[in-house]
Amino acid sequence: MTDRQRDDAASPVCALCGRAAPLTRHHLIPRSQHGRRRFRRRFSRETMRTAVLWLCRPCHSHVHRVFGERELADSYNTYEALLSAPEIHRFAEWLADKPAGFKPRSPPRRPR
Repeated sequence: MTDRQRDDAASPVCALCGRAAPLTRHHLIPRSQHGRRRFRRRFSRETMRTAVLWLCRPCHSHVHRVFGERELADSYNTYEALLSAPEIHRFAEWLADKPAGFKPRSPPRRPR
């Protein structure tokens, strides 16, 4: 477990927006991709299992609404890469000043 993951697990705030809210565990390399050969070659089993961020439900839902699981595993498998995505960064900044119980209305999922 990295220092960042240890801090995230101990911290009661969302890793993206910083709000104090109930948190969910987001696997940076989605679990559905763990068995794929390309990811088993790139990442150790331990890395795939422990690379997580603690996100509030709105941030977690937004991440999965914007990116598919393979895209997350290929390009957005670190905290820095995920936050560098303009769609995620803008949403997290917008959500940051909302109260803990605020639930944004969700637009429909984009077609894949």
